[in-house]
Amino acid sequence: MMEAKEACGVFGVYAPARSVAHLVFDGLYALQHRGQESAGMAVSDGDAITVMKDMGLVTTVFDERKLSGLRGHLAIGHTRYSTAGSSDWVHAQPAYRGVGRAGFGLAHNGNLTNTAALVERAGMLPGLVSSDSDLVAELLAQTYPPEGVTDLLPAEEDLEQALRSVLPALEGAFSLVLMDADRIIGVRDPNGFRPLCLGRLDATDRLEQGWVLASESPALDVIGATFIRELEPGEMVVIDAKEVRSERVFPEERVDPKLCVLEFVYFARPDTRLYGTEVHGARRRMGQLLATQAPVTADLVMGVPESGVPAAEGYAVASSIPYGQGLVKNRYIGRTFIAPTQAERANGVRRKLNPLRENIRGKRLVVVDDSIVRGTTTRAMVTMLREAGAAEVHLRISSPPFRWPCFYGIDTPDRNELLAADRTIGEIAEFLDVDSLEYLTLCHLIEAIDAPGAGFCDACLTGSYPVPVPVALVERAALSGVGRGLEG
Repeated sequence: MMEAKEACGVFGVYAPARSVAHLVFDGLYALQHRGQESAGMAVSDGDAITVMKDMGLVTTVFDERKLSGLRGHLAIGHTRYSTAGSSDWVHAQPAYRGVGRAGFGLAHNGNLTNTAALVERAGMLPGLVSSDSDLVAELLAQTYPPEGVTDLLPAEEDLEQALRSVLPALEGAFSLVLMDADRIIGVRDPNGFRPLCLGRLDATDRLEQGWVLASESPALDVIGATFIRELEPGEMVVIDAKEVRSERVFPEERVDPKLCVLEFVYFARPDTRLYGTEVHGARRRMGQLLATQAPVTADLVMGVPESGVPAAEGYAVASSIPYGQGLVKNRYIGRTFIAPTQAERANGVRRKLNPLRENIRGKRLVVVDDSIVRGTTTRAMVTMLREAGAAEVHLRISSPPFRWPCFYGIDTPDRNELLAADRTIGEIAEFLDVDSLEYLTLCHLIEAIDAPGAGFCDACLTGSYPVPVPVALVERAALSGVGRGLEG
């Protein structure tokens, strides 16, 4: 039951002769699971860029009246969870800068690790930098030719040239979609921490071919686009009226694929394809391997909605224990309620999940979930199952213990708040009040993903960070055992 906030979702579309605002709306709606705090889009008609963004879900921010006023054939969009900076309107994206002929917009998924150096380069006061996205936008704007200077660079190349100058200075995780009046651009950092893919809108008798960039492939499906490929780590793709072209803007020695392994465990939609693998199948295989690794005698296998369900199905198949539903999720609650006291947090779980008592009563349960972070909501869920009459609760987790915080775009707690940071499996089981507890091993997790030769970031599981993080953050992350954080 993942308690960390998801990464953001980005989307971009270039489709001549089409009004693309509705396409962006549908694409963002398909990416809503990646961010539920704010949503926005920037649309160009070839002459001017219009930006609209606000707090709330995609369906809250945009309605038919607003969409009909956003006219243009190219646009970018963003749906956000805050991984850096507070949750308020000023941090909503896309970011915009009014430089050049019509300005540019930028949407970002990830988290930079060298912001202090970048703030100094930009000449900004640290306290006035609202987000990584705003910082990158400012660096790009400063790289544009001075106003009134027209002979240094053709105007249509301003944004591309600015990116060539600024991108090599960025460190950490960043999948970007950008746009000016005439083009959209997709960029993936040299480690490819966060996903980004390219799709095509086929031409018809009346409409030209179009192109789409999206965090996940289902956002292509929902607008009728065909998945072409994932952008490679360190790649920049430029889409305009002439062509779709690819460029490498990072030194070759920096390119080292490290897709976040938790995209497969929790973050991505089950129908997403990453590294050529459909996520749902990988999650089922996690459950199958978990059953082989950690068998138990039980009457029923159940999954914790939603992302624990495929692994539970796999566990049931491999163990020959019947699969059934034990919990019903309230689909109108997006994520576990966060509150200051244990009682309120437990009530938050009850708002989200409700037990099926007739299925649970008197049964020895295998409960399969994707992960445990703080453990508070998991403990409340176990209490709920026991109150519903469960005879035994055997918890099986389809990922290794979450021991270290993420600095690459997932909003996780400091290490002293992570349940598994310095506890044995037995101590964790005692805290959660379960009869047994087992985590999937890292080698089995990679086996389940079944992407031979692919590179992954597993820093939150191993503490091995592929891109350096500031010393102050590492020292804070290493403070295990302070306050134990079990009520966090």
